[in-house]
Amino acid sequence: MPEAVSAAPRYALYTVPPPKSALARFAAAWLGWDIERGESIDPPDRVGLPVDLHSAVTAEPRRYGFHGTLKAPFRLAAGASETQLIDAVADFAVGCGRFAPIPLRLAALGRFLALIPAESAPALSALAAMAVERLDRFRTPLSDSELARRRQAPLTATQEALLQRWGYPYVMEAFRYHMTLTGSLDPALRERVAEALAPAVAPLVAAPLAIGDVALCVEPTPRARFRVLRRFALDGSAARGII
Repeated sequence: MPEAVSAAPRYALYTVPPPKSALARFAAAWLGWDIERGESIDPPDRVGLPVDLHSAVTAEPRRYGFHGTLKAPFRLAAGASETQLIDAVADFAVGCGRFAPIPLRLAALGRFLALIPAESAPALSALAAMAVERLDRFRTPLSDSELARRRQAPLTATQEALLQRWGYPYVMEAFRYHMTLTGSLDPALRERVAEALAPAVAPLVAAPLAIGDVALCVEPTPRARFRVLRRFALDGSAARGII
């Protein structure tokens, strides 16, 4: 018998560009979803792509909103509450200082397109590793069907071990920070979309990305789109955002 789909919310810890920044505005328009306000953008900015093609290319990242993952989506463990999670993320942010802005570039990451650091970003990798470890107690273990879905993409032995330990295969030594712009594309389509995106993205990555806070985001019901629940400044000052 198939496993029942949990109706519980999922949470994730992301970096999300400031809502008034040019990068955030463009990314929301490109995906057709504003993760900060939890609102659709209609019509989206298709950068010259046909309507149906743009819709297909952006369907998967639209669900998650424009972000960089620190801790991948998870459901709360038994006995844990949203309030407790918020408090834990606030404590986490207090212990994290700001770090130098990160240059970005548009790149193919496997079969999809994303903005990635243009140079090594060890401080960002360390931040993600700390988030994975510090918040793991709030994560309910993945179901068999969820594990099977994660294994649809070939995993290395290291990634399989990380999946079993942390519930996600691309953490710790397998972590690679990225801000996703498309779903999985075949090579020819990926090149076409990259050529369409490049002129729009170029002025947005001319200045390095400054990350001053982390965003606790929520998927309130299965297959709903993620939205920012609350932001936490990395210098430990008061949280802000949608409550």
